[in-house]
Amino acid sequence: MNTPPDTLSLSARLLDAIVIGLCGFSAYAWRFDFTLPSSDYLGLIVIGVLLSMLFFPLFGVYRSWRGGLLIDLAGRVTLAWGMVFLTLALMLFAFQLGMGYSRIWVFLWGGMSAGGLVLLRVVTYGVLHQMRRRGLNQKRIALIGQGAAANDIVRRAEEAHWAGYRIEAHFLVDESANESECSGALQPLSQLVTTLHQRAIDEVWIALPLRDEARIQHILMLLRHEPISVRYAPDISSLRLLNHDISTILGLPMLDLRATPMQGINLWLKAIEDTLLASLILLLVSPLMLLIAIGIKLTSPGPVLFKQQRHGWGGREIEVYKFRTMHQNDEAPNQVQQATRSDTRITPFGAFLRRTSLDELPQFINVLQGRMSIVGPRPHALAHNEHYKELIDSYMLRHKVKPGITGWAQVNGYRGETDTLDKMQKRIEYDLYYIEHWSLGLDLKIIALTLFKGFSHPNAY
Repeated sequence: MNTPPDTLSLSARLLDAIVIGLCGFSAYAWRFDFTLPSSDYLGLIVIGVLLSMLFFPLFGVYRSWRGGLLIDLAGRVTLAWGMVFLTLALMLFAFQLGMGYSRIWVFLWGGMSAGGLVLLRVVTYGVLHQMRRRGLNQKRIALIGQGAAANDIVRRAEEAHWAGYRIEAHFLVDESANESECSGALQPLSQLVTTLHQRAIDEVWIALPLRDEARIQHILMLLRHEPISVRYAPDISSLRLLNHDISTILGLPMLDLRATPMQGINLWLKAIEDTLLASLILLLVSPLMLLIAIGIKLTSPGPVLFKQQRHGWGGREIEVYKFRTMHQNDEAPNQVQQATRSDTRITPFGAFLRRTSLDELPQFINVLQGRMSIVGPRPHALAHNEHYKELIDSYMLRHKVKPGITGWAQVNGYRGETDTLDKMQKRIEYDLYYIEHWSLGLDLKIIALTLFKGFSHPNAY
């Protein structure tokens, strides 16, 4: 049983309008002793509802999210409502109407609506997931292809049964194969069109390598008379992908194989996060930084800050600051020499700074300069990058984002000396996982884990 997408979209729009309206009424009742809204307030609520009907589709709130992540939809609807709320504020300011409305009511309405819209989607997701587990609201899929890519699709569809995709038929690519050559559930391609009608297939998925253009064209020719959705899942399992997606550039669809997540709204969110948090942290720790600077000057000759060239976003060289923890030395520029346990170059006060990670505090200045982020892959010395990029595949992909003061690898225990290739490989795996799965929520989780686990670590020396 499938609910028509138009019906679902219309229902979602209606429910959103009801939620926004009810929240406006509830906020008014709470603010003004359970009375009904006056005409001025009622008019603003209606305008808010109408603006939501205009803005929400622009943010993709009502497109199909089957198989998608709830947190992504919640973030999208929150952002869309934020734009509606901002537009309302600008209208009140432009027409000098702001003084006629209670600010408490305005912000209460905005907060309640945001929470209500997110809660609506949480409930809807829960209901749809339960329906799909019971075999309702399913999409029947005909899969064409064999090998690792096709098998992976079958596995994912079975594991994510809550998404409501069921592989109803699986076809070999070779049209000449007969039924005796088809093992298990596999069918010959010659039966494709017949099966579409017999089993009421909703979509056809093609899982073939990019080089099989001729076969893809042949399949499309077989389906030329069928009004059915066809999707292409290219077999790119042999490639190292990073934030793969589809972009439209110059009017052409392009498959992104390796892309940075820091584009569009993500770039602005990350910049706001870094600027606000770095400013607040520097304000709080500036007395501590002054004491550390005095301690460095009193315990060893030399500058307070240690400056080193590192690779930043896009592989560009940046200058990174740390409190100096070692005696001054003339290390060869291309020498790969990490700090080791009981390293004689480290001063006693410097050892304390390194154990507690206090030597990293000046990097919040780098964050305000735009060179680093609070969360991201840790920046390695240039010599280390030159050394490891030839030993570890995709090593330099970690520079698809700004380097960070803390990162996913660090909160998972991969910090400090990388005296074996395996340790560095594990660190890179965690760095690339962070880039592939970046979200504001993941950043906040890493910051929380950093605070919870503390800044000290057995590998920090």
